[in-house]
Amino acid sequence: MTKAPPVLPRRTIRGASAVLLPMADGDTPDWEGLAGHLSRTIVAGLVPAVNMDTGFGPYLDDDDRARVLELTASLTGDFIAGVHIDDSPGDPLDIDAAVRRAVQVADSGATPIIFPSFGAAAANDEELVELHRRIGDEVDRFLGFELGPMFHPAGTLFSDEVFEAVLGIDSVVGLKHSSLRRETEWRRIRARNRIRPGFALMTGNDLAIDLVVHGVDYLLGLSTFDPEAFAARDAAWAAGDEARFWELNDLLQYLGMFAFRAPVPAYRHDAAMYLHHRGLLEHSVTHARSPHRDDADLPVLVDIAERIDAVLGR
Repeated sequence: MTKAPPVLPRRTIRGASAVLLPMADGDTPDWEGLAGHLSRTIVAGLVPAVNMDTGFGPYLDDDDRARVLELTASLTGDFIAGVHIDDSPGDPLDIDAAVRRAVQVADSGATPIIFPSFGAAAANDEELVELHRRIGDEVDRFLGFELGPMFHPAGTLFSDEVFEAVLGIDSVVGLKHSSLRRETEWRRIRARNRIRPGFALMTGNDLAIDLVVHGVDYLLGLSTFDPEAFAARDAAWAAGDEARFWELNDLLQYLGMFAFRAPVPAYRHDAAMYLHHRGLLEHSVTHARSPHRDDADLPVLVDIAERIDAVLGR
């Protein structure tokens, strides 16, 4: 029987939010809406992560990715941004391109996170470790990223050997793990605790957001729905108010279970509808290449929002 890692009461949880890129239509970002959503995320106390899959990073061209970086840097000096290699199925891993892109993102002021690519998904263990070593030769600090294929067709998970090798690269200061599997993540927690306790392991499991009680932080797409609610939940855990923590966690997990059902990437449309309902976005559309939800989702999202509002007294 596999046991969960120990629960760590009253720890300070560092939360990061993969920020939704609001869209004015299927092809045009709503830049004003993005500025407002970024500002709310920052004020709530979460670290914004931009050009992630939540922000349609794989779909954007270089100019729009650069504009997202510039806008975010104008609002905060503490943010994370995806590093993308625009390759196709069957392409080999282009480590030189990854290094160049990582340096560009670091030069913007962001902490780079290496977004999965088709070349990386097809690479062997030695090549994956070399990718991180080469980036670490040029960038002082960056994040690794394991992403399951349910989120993106290039998504891949590391072998245990690659994960442990990445832990040994000093400039890799953390890693986002998005397998949506508790046992896999428990294994990552135990390896981190054994090899490099100070390493920032960040859960991306939108179906098990309580994993933070076991000593991980988070970088979640789910938190873009309601950064304030996540911040309140985290503060309750640090204060030892477990009743409030679990009350908020249960509601947010209900939201995650609903929004992150198949097809998983359609959660972005649910996020847009949730934020639009709350009057925080002008539009509820998403990128034309992203799957959409039926309008029947809206009553459920409204109900969850009202329940969270009642707990937070807003």
